Amino acid sequence: MKNIPEVFGSMAFNEKAMAKYLSPEVFAELKRAIVSGAPMNINIANAVANGMKEWAVAHGATHYAHWFQPHTGYTSEKHDSFICSDGNGGVLMEFSGKELIKGEADGSSFPSGGLRATFEARGYTAWDPTSYAFIKDGVLCIPTAFCSYGGHALDKKTPLLRSMDALNTQAMRLLRLFGTECERVIPTVGLEQEYFLIDHERYDKRKDLIYTGRTLLGARPPKGQELDDHYYGSIKIRIAAFMKELNEELWKLGILAKTEHNEAAPAQHELAPIFCKCNIAVDHNQITMEVMKKVARRHNLTCLLHEKPFDGVNGSGKHNNWGLGTDTGINLFSPGSTPLENARFLTMICAVIKAVDEYQDLLRFSVAGPGNDYRLGGYEAPPAIISMCLGEDLEKILARFAAGKGYGKHKQETLKIGADALPGIPKDTTDRNRTSPFAFTGNKFEFRSLGSSMSASDCNTILNTTVAESFRVFADYLENASDFQTALQDLIGQTIRRHSRIIFSGNGYSAEWVEEAAKRGLSNYPSSAEAIPHALDKKNVELLERHGVLSRTEIAAVVEILLENYCKQINIEANVMSEMVRRDIIPAVIEFSGKIASTIAAKNSIGGYHKFCHRTETELLDNVSTLCDQLYERCEKLDRATAATADIEDMAQRALSFRNKVLPAMALVRESSDRLETMVSKNIWPYPSYGSLIYRV
Repeated sequence: MKNIPEVFGSMAFNEKAMAKYLSPEVFAELKRAIVSGAPMNINIANAVANGMKEWAVAHGATHYAHWFQPHTGYTSEKHDSFICSDGNGGVLMEFSGKELIKGEADGSSFPSGGLRATFEARGYTAWDPTSYAFIKDGVLCIPTAFCSYGGHALDKKTPLLRSMDALNTQAMRLLRLFGTECERVIPTVGLEQEYFLIDHERYDKRKDLIYTGRTLLGARPPKGQELDDHYYGSIKIRIAAFMKELNEELWKLGILAKTEHNEAAPAQHELAPIFCKCNIAVDHNQITMEVMKKVARRHNLTCLLHEKPFDGVNGSGKHNNWGLGTDTGINLFSPGSTPLENARFLTMICAVIKAVDEYQDLLRFSVAGPGNDYRLGGYEAPPAIISMCLGEDLEKILARFAAGKGYGKHKQETLKIGADALPGIPKDTTDRNRTSPFAFTGNKFEFRSLGSSMSASDCNTILNTTVAESFRVFADYLENASDFQTALQDLIGQTIRRHSRIIFSGNGYSAEWVEEAAKRGLSNYPSSAEAIPHALDKKNVELLERHGVLSRTEIAAVVEILLENYCKQINIEANVMSEMVRRDIIPAVIEFSGKIASTIAAKNSIGGYHKFCHRTETELLDNVSTLCDQLYERCEKLDRATAATADIEDMAQRALSFRNKVLPAMALVRESSDRLETMVSKNIWPYPSYGSLIYRV
């Protein structure tokens, strides 16, 4: 790729393409509709659709698709060609404004959590004009929301867009009190995507990777990541070739792929883009995950996006760098250099502190999933307990407010906001605490709990909504204050005193923190089975309904979908593990045992007075046979636990049973199998080892 600026965005219907394929009047009206959110005139929509079609056809597209994000966590699309009959045996290439704005999809086969019956098949897709259409595999993909015939959200984008509107509404109320001139507040997101790359031929020999995305069995290799030699290390030629092509494909789509490097675990890597508007960042990340998998296959590799594909080394996350900006370019999490900017900055920080503390259970819910449960709590992943790390300097400043001292010079007891400027806060004043789920990083917050395979829609929907609630409460209080400066100082002090329990900068992995968090009254949901039902707690339902993000019916549907997915995934894992043990591992161990027994018999059969020693063979045979019996018995118990759990009707209770009964049974099966792997000849063991998977790439 010789000319990156020219190629960048060439496969996206961005402003450059719009300016070329739309008239100035239509282009201006489209931009105005995007900014205002007002419905689009059908004549303008027709003109946009025609221009979009002409652009797409010029780039080789023959079909279009409304590209949406159902509750599967993946993306979906139904392709329709541009062709229509000309009445004379030929075809025309047409695309109307009606087809652009609204589509119809069969909604019955997507998870709905009971929002619809199978016979209620009609679902609608609605164009999101703020996210550029793009061409993928010769198809014009139009980012859309997906809803039911009754108007219920059936996707992850609809609540996200609603939350962005709610955040803007409440933030604008607050900013007007500070005299900040802008017309819109925009949440921005940068998503650091971690992933593993392994050789595809070896991947193809692992049933567990094929069916579940992670290794259910596998002894640890002699060397893991103990030497810290992979992180930021020299990138192998084969991986570099993959990264080069990946960048090129993403740049064509207008995705700002910026940083790439080796991650901490062998065969693990990371890609980070430049931040952008929240819903666009989420769209781009969904595209990125899909492109990663396709490009990997072209290099005879497999891209693993599971949160914990390998035991004993780092799992993969998707660090969600969340910030707030205005349409005038102001970063609301930047301390600034004037008293007014300082006051606004502290107010914004306090709003986030309040949101994270009051809705820590919702934040945990927003990153719930069985894959993420395996990752959280170790190997640089944050624990399940939600807390915040603000950095020493900022924490000291906030502590002064909590003590009623303001942020004035040290000799002064009290200074009201607006009378002085904050001490300088360098961008890198905060340490990157790997055990902190939610950390302030200078001008944004990094939510580190999101799993690598997960859609970023859910956590950003919750972030936007909870902070919108803080802004609402703050605005209500300050709008009715007789003295704004005094009220603001009191508000900040009260907020810190009430919510400082959420601030923690220590070791989140320690047993002492678990005890301390309990004393502070922080929630602790180690598993998704425990976390998911709390979305239906009264305060959470009231929050989401108050801001028009999700109705109680929609929340209940999401809870049902997540619990069902949790149960199904673990059930699949248990069944795959059982099949691997019964059909492959036990027969391999029996074959190995037979060879040892034959060797012993051969030694004993040799005549004469010289007897050959076979102590090694005898002890090995005894150990292998004992472990094989143990493995068989444990597999039997796993099958019984899985069958009994699958019969539980209540979904929440079923999820808890999978967590408390099936997963421990799986752990015991793995223990026996992994010990056997270290004893059985590698020529007989039926699956590629950890060493061959993560080192031979």
